[in-house]
Amino acid sequence: MAKHPRDRFDEVPADLHRVGAHRAEARRGRGWVVFAWCALAVGVLVGAGVVYLGVANDSFQFVSPTSDETAEAGSGTPSDGASDGAGDDATDDTAAPTTPAETVAPADPASVDPDVTTITVLNGTTTSGLAGRASLALAETGWTVAGQGNADGTVATTVVYYADEADEGVALGVARDLGTTTVELSDAFPDSSVTAVLGADYTP
Repeated sequence: MAKHPRDRFDEVPADLHRVGAHRAEARRGRGWVVFAWCALAVGVLVGAGVVYLGVANDSFQFVSPTSDETAEAGSGTPSDGASDGAGDDATDDTAAPTTPAETVAPADPASVDPDVTTITVLNGTTTSGLAGRASLALAETGWTVAGQGNADGTVATTVVYYADEADEGVALGVARDLGTTTVELSDAFPDSSVTAVLGADYTP
């Protein structure tokens, strides 16, 4: 065996009785930690295996818990409001239709018998001779004016009055040719079938 020269590592104090290396004391409980991790790993593997086998054999079915409720709601009976609405529609369908009121058209002067239907023109303004000029204008359009004169007072709007409902068309025709649209059923002028009272708005 080869001999080496002595160095500082060979100079060990005589009172040092150390032999070999000293290690720290092992911690307690480390074995339980390792065991717990092993048990957890085994549990995860077993659970994964069970799920895999169940899916492979169609043992698990993933169904939404609200699917049945939705189907029941869709196939349910209609609400009271819907029923009432249907009843109202049925009632409306069976109701008798309303007949609109007939619109009376202005009469044509040629269709009016002046011996039966008389026309009078009254001046309801302060303009002298206005009734005569209006009567002339009506005559030019084919109307026969039986009389003319002055109204009891002045008015702002020209109105054609008719004493009988049968003469409404004549009143509308006279009003049209006088440039107005206002006609009124009235018994204020019983001596004439149709009476036109000229107002301040009338322009010959």
